[in-house]
Amino acid sequence: MSVRNNNKLPTNLPQLQNLIKRDSESYTEEFLQQYNHYLSNVEIFKLQPDKSNKELSTLVMFMAQTAHCYPRHLESFPQQLKSLLVSHHSVMDSDLRMTLCKALILLRNKDLISPSTILELFFELLRCHDKLLRKTLYTHIVTDIKNINAKHKNNKVNTTLQNFMYTMLRDSNVIAAKISLDVMVELYRRNIWNDAKTVNVITTACFSKVTKILVAALKFFLGKDEDEKKDSDSDSENEDGPTARDLILRYSTGKKNTKSKKKLEKAMKVLKKHKKKKKPEIFNFSAIHLVHDPQDFSEKLLKQLESSKERFEVKMMHMDLISRLVGIHELFLFNFYPFIQRFLQPHQREVTKILLFAAQATHQLVPPEVAQSVLMTIANNFVTDRNSGEVMTVGLNAIKELTARCPLAMTEDLLQDLAQYKTHKDKNVSMSARSLIQLFRSLNPNMLQKKFRGKPTEASTEARIHAYGELVAKDYIPGAEVLEVEKEENKNEGEDDDGWESASLSDDDEDGEWIDVHHSSDEEHQEVAEKIQAMPEEERKVKASAVSGSRFLTQEEFKKIRIAQMAKEINAAPGKSEKRKNIEIDSSDDERKGELLSLRDIEHLHKKPKTDKETRLATVLAGRTDRKEFVRKRTKMNPHASSTNKEKKKNKNFMMMRYSQNVRTKGKRSFRDKQIALRDALLKKKKRLMK
Repeated sequence: MSVRNNNKLPTNLPQLQNLIKRDSESYTEEFLQQYNHYLSNVEIFKLQPDKSNKELSTLVMFMAQTAHCYPRHLESFPQQLKSLLVSHHSVMDSDLRMTLCKALILLRNKDLISPSTILELFFELLRCHDKLLRKTLYTHIVTDIKNINAKHKNNKVNTTLQNFMYTMLRDSNVIAAKISLDVMVELYRRNIWNDAKTVNVITTACFSKVTKILVAALKFFLGKDEDEKKDSDSDSENEDGPTARDLILRYSTGKKNTKSKKKLEKAMKVLKKHKKKKKPEIFNFSAIHLVHDPQDFSEKLLKQLESSKERFEVKMMHMDLISRLVGIHELFLFNFYPFIQRFLQPHQREVTKILLFAAQATHQLVPPEVAQSVLMTIANNFVTDRNSGEVMTVGLNAIKELTARCPLAMTEDLLQDLAQYKTHKDKNVSMSARSLIQLFRSLNPNMLQKKFRGKPTEASTEARIHAYGELVAKDYIPGAEVLEVEKEENKNEGEDDDGWESASLSDDDEDGEWIDVHHSSDEEHQEVAEKIQAMPEEERKVKASAVSGSRFLTQEEFKKIRIAQMAKEINAAPGKSEKRKNIEIDSSDDERKGELLSLRDIEHLHKKPKTDKETRLATVLAGRTDRKEFVRKRTKMNPHASSTNKEKKKNKNFMMMRYSQNVRTKGKRSFRDKQIALRDALLKKKKRLMK
């Protein structure tokens, strides 16, 4: 009779593991027995390290699970596992190697081994030709470093690991170097290692001889921030400037006529334009700002690009990164412009992107003769009547973006020639020329012919292009004189300083009801504006300086200043009639200094191109698919029955039926005959259905 014994602790490791976690002291003897068994298996493994050993794998995981219960006995256990991996990781069985790595991960999670020790080992193991192992190690490295810096930045560990990764990027093993780069990029994107040291370590990968590493590093700088805020036209709650509601209330207090309505529409366009100007510069990736020496970095990239034998796509990535560095940091890299001019041909592959790079690499510190050379190349190669409308449009858009960053590159003669395309027969070309004209209306209207300048406004009369290297430093806030003039008006009339405020919503009122507050009419605003217009320029500066230097301004006062500055773009210049046609205010014609362009700025077409006959015919045929389902289906009750005489008559020639009685008398039947024929037909159909 056999005796049942389910408590075989020496051989039942899961049960023993469970009991040890509950009461470790009571099972110390059993644990030591398994520990000695583990040590003997390690010695056996060292004799033949290339053979699999499932028993050793089981014992290793048992020790890792119970290591926190016996820290004194297993003090050297993590170091033993590390030694086995360092000595035999290249020859040992893949399953056993994965088990040892998982055991070390388990020990690290229990904080029984230092992070620097295990992470340096794992980076060494990235050289193994085991895809599953590399994926497991990559996940643990990222997660562990994230947990290390969860509560606060652990600079000591971070510095050690960053220095080690710097050496790994130059490792002879391509896979290990690539994964090390991927780890750093992922940690940066998770805002764990988002410091300058990480970025500058990654810059060294941009000069790698391995294409995969080179492309990964370039993509890092050319990528986009995941947490970049989406653009929204809705008003922000914390916005300090005037809102659309302020303008509506301001222009609704006067007379309700067409003139007020037009003024409101124009003011809304100006508001939209200023909102876009006021937005902080959003760059595709903030890592570009953390480069220690962007001038040296861009020079090395250009040198590498000039001698590069990589694919054209990789060269494009080089040009993109160089243009961003030059534009954002306002660098001097004069050799880049002649290099990129070689590709500025309409037949060039990806020419719109190259035009984008040319505009992006231009800034206000580029010497006018250098930028002018690029500008003339674009004008000569793209903006000519021998090219198609799309090519001319792309060229005009590129010229507009380039001159927005470096206005001194444009000459008066070239601008007058380009402005003539305003009346071009192609809608896209004419609209692009109009946008270029609109740009110079705000930069320097005097460069345009008189017929293209539009209605002079206060803002356009003050606009001018500064000389190269000229820095305009003001000791006052432009437009602050409106506060002083308003204060004088209020003193004279005995009113409060709230004359510019309209009715507004109360923040404390949950129902959002309107609160009646004192507001001035449109006529009062006009009086203040006229007083400011009549002032000499020096008097304006004195009043603005008196306000700016005497005290701190409130947000409400800044709002008044912004409204006054916006009004300059609406109000006609002093001494000019308002009867002339108003100029169009294009919200896209704001300054683009330091801003990264999108490809749509270059490829923007105002009108869809005409399609040829083959394209239209293909569209028509595509719409005719599955038309049979709309056709009336006539099904026979008996599918095997022959056709009737009535159906046969439909297929006969009319000349055969012209003397038939039915054909001759069909149109001459009386109403009574039609009734009888309908009755007979219905009776016949009813009989057929009843069979």
